[in-house]
Amino acid sequence: MAAWDLSVTVEDLGPDAPPLKISVTSDLHIGGVILKVVEKTGLQQDWSDHALWWEQKQQWLLKTSWTLDKCGVHADARLIFSTQHKPLRLGLPNGVILRLRASFSIPVFRTVQGICRVLNIRHPEELSLLRPVEEKKKKKDKNSTEDEYDLTNVPLTSVSVPTLYDGMPAHFADSPKTEAAYKMLSVCQPSPSPESVAKLYRPASKVDKTHIHTRWLDSSRSLMQQGIQENDKLWLRFKYYTFHDVEPKYDAVRLTQLYEQARWAILLEDNDCTEEEMMLFGALQYHIGKLSLSQEVGSCQGMEDLESALKSLEVKMVGENNSTDINLCCLYFYFCVLPFRPRRLTLRDYKQYWFKFQDTSIFYYKSKEDSYGEPIQQLNLKGGEVTPDVNIAGQKFCIRLLIPVPEGMNEVYLRCENEKQYAEWMAACKLASKGLTLLDSSYRTEVKNIQTFLSMQRSNSSASTPQTDESINTQSLVSPRYNKKYKVKQLTPRILEAYQNVADLSLTAAILKFLQIWQSLPDFGISYFMVR
Repeated sequence: MAAWDLSVTVEDLGPDAPPLKISVTSDLHIGGVILKVVEKTGLQQDWSDHALWWEQKQQWLLKTSWTLDKCGVHADARLIFSTQHKPLRLGLPNGVILRLRASFSIPVFRTVQGICRVLNIRHPEELSLLRPVEEKKKKKDKNSTEDEYDLTNVPLTSVSVPTLYDGMPAHFADSPKTEAAYKMLSVCQPSPSPESVAKLYRPASKVDKTHIHTRWLDSSRSLMQQGIQENDKLWLRFKYYTFHDVEPKYDAVRLTQLYEQARWAILLEDNDCTEEEMMLFGALQYHIGKLSLSQEVGSCQGMEDLESALKSLEVKMVGENNSTDINLCCLYFYFCVLPFRPRRLTLRDYKQYWFKFQDTSIFYYKSKEDSYGEPIQQLNLKGGEVTPDVNIAGQKFCIRLLIPVPEGMNEVYLRCENEKQYAEWMAACKLASKGLTLLDSSYRTEVKNIQTFLSMQRSNSSASTPQTDESINTQSLVSPRYNKKYKVKQLTPRILEAYQNVADLSLTAAILKFLQIWQSLPDFGISYFMVR
């Protein structure tokens, strides 16, 4: 069989290097062509990740046993000898850019599987890749650069089932940079500013919602076949809204990214919701953001268990003396007892008594001197209800208690003198209603949460104020439509009212609650298509 010259461009020789001319015959298999190319380059390196790309046909020649004749390759073919795994800039649902190596030669479905294996995301069949919306850069933003996390040193081919090390996959524990990348993946990001939300693309109509399907990549074709080049930017998003087998212990990254996508769907008005639902979404966002800020870098379950054990040991060493560490056991309070469900016009007659907190009960006396004798009454808070009755502007700090008694329920009001006293006693009452004492390790955390809640009411932050542990920026928690409709002074009390119902949730429970409400929206999971 006659020999003929085949033109092959080798990317490793540089962009200006001329194509190599390889003398071949039609019955030569693809593996033999690769061997001739490698020998002619004279480079000593690892070529195992390289393959031939047929530029005119836009296809990979991956079956090395096939001959050139069977593949249809003739003398006019232009082949490129290129790596199959190339760097890709990946935009995650939380808005962070991740740079990693992805396979450009296999179908997108399998490429997403490899990416999710690196990111420790289970059930990759729920996700897919899509082209980002084209952004028009302004002159002053021309030189602005986005923060990127580089994971290109983690090859997809070497990652099988991730091995957990200190609560994270082992391939993230190699360096501080990769550890920071994992923390970014598994911890919810702070609330964005209203200005940044307003700049992002929002579908104005149902016709606009149909355009997203033109940007999804074909799952059955490779990245290279769909025009994606090295270092191009793509978005990784949840495409199929049937989420099953959600296990918080193993799905830290998956749960966080799912929450971030749900949050942006609400803020960008992809999913319509009522005002009450929006206020509840805002309250959950603040609560999740506050709890995420409190997480330490590199914290792990083992350290949490150790801290819990140390606190338990400390409690045992302290013993039953409740007044050793707590300064609120005995104070003067203004006290009011009303029958349950009083009339609206009933006036509350407050009287001052000396109060003592012990275990899960409150004892009160006429004065401090009488506290060594029998109390007037003992209020057992276990199983009762504790709700705040606070007005910062009016300097009103009251605690409303519903105490179970044989006749039914007693409604009791405690009036505190200042914020500090209110926060300490409110936290103590909440723990007592759950059967916990003042020595429980969660007491100080509960006090801090209540103080944060009070500062939220007192705060009248502007739109540009970033979210911190002491303030709340309500305009960053709702969609632009509600920012235009209501002022900050109108939004804050409504979000605070909703926040009271979710303030006791843990971080995982709050995220699951957010996702549950998101999935219950009428237009959740509905896709729009243009039909002619």
